[in-house]
Amino acid sequence: MQDEFEMSMMGELKFFLGIQINQKKEGTYVHQSKYTKELLKKFNLDDCKIMNTPMHPTTSMGKSDDEGKVDQKVYRGMIGSLLYLTASRPDILFSVCLCARFQSDPRESHLTAVKRIFRYLKGTTNLGLLYKKSNDYVLNGFCDADYAGDKIERKSTSGNCQFVGENLISWASKRQTTIALSTAEAEYISAAKCCTQLLWLKYQLEDYQVSSNNIPLYCDNTAAIHLSKNPILHSRAKHIEIKHHFIRDYVQRGIIDIQFVDTENQWADIFTKALSVERFDFIKKHLNMFSISE
Repeated sequence: MQDEFEMSMMGELKFFLGIQINQKKEGTYVHQSKYTKELLKKFNLDDCKIMNTPMHPTTSMGKSDDEGKVDQKVYRGMIGSLLYLTASRPDILFSVCLCARFQSDPRESHLTAVKRIFRYLKGTTNLGLLYKKSNDYVLNGFCDADYAGDKIERKSTSGNCQFVGENLISWASKRQTTIALSTAEAEYISAAKCCTQLLWLKYQLEDYQVSSNNIPLYCDNTAAIHLSKNPILHSRAKHIEIKHHFIRDYVQRGIIDIQFVDTENQWADIFTKALSVERFDFIKKHLNMFSISE
């Protein structure tokens, strides 16, 4: 490459765009501990009290004209900084995305929720993703939805994550654009979103001569699974936008294999709602999130 391009060899990769890379015998750690500590100092929260989760399970975020307004510039700065941190911290993705919905008119309760995320980060500054050495290139995905989770517009929240082998490589949490009329519909839309990401990853892996078919897509809703396998539009699905039905085509062609997984082992749960400490730590472990020793 040096013959073709003007470049210099700088040794082993350790730092790139705020992301730290630690290459060890057991695998590669990707984390942003330096960036996290800088954020806590920037927003004067480096001496804050530590919390075990980024959001309490009973937290209800909404709009209220009775609450006092907060500095919009500061609030947006905090959200923007946290969004960049989600590049290596999938554990805070849902909480940050939920708080980001109130950037146009932030109130005191919204700022309190954001500060709780920083209090969680204070106790987990060295947390990062471990990418284990492996010859397992089997692609698989998990999808989940929180039905009518948005208390304002009553829209559902989709969450999904994708693995190559046992290594997490992609994750997402997003409020759905339409209002679902049932849990099955919300889960079905979430499965379709996960399917698009799996297909993109499948084509990326083909560039490296890794072919993937019958890609497992794990869903914890049997009604959504039946919808994806049944080509006949029955009453509960006739109103769903056509763009979401493309998943059926890939299931029939044997490219995607949508399978049932019990809620206990649904790792995408962390991207759809706030969880208890036990459940939160359990899923973090299965996402290969570990503390990095300095």
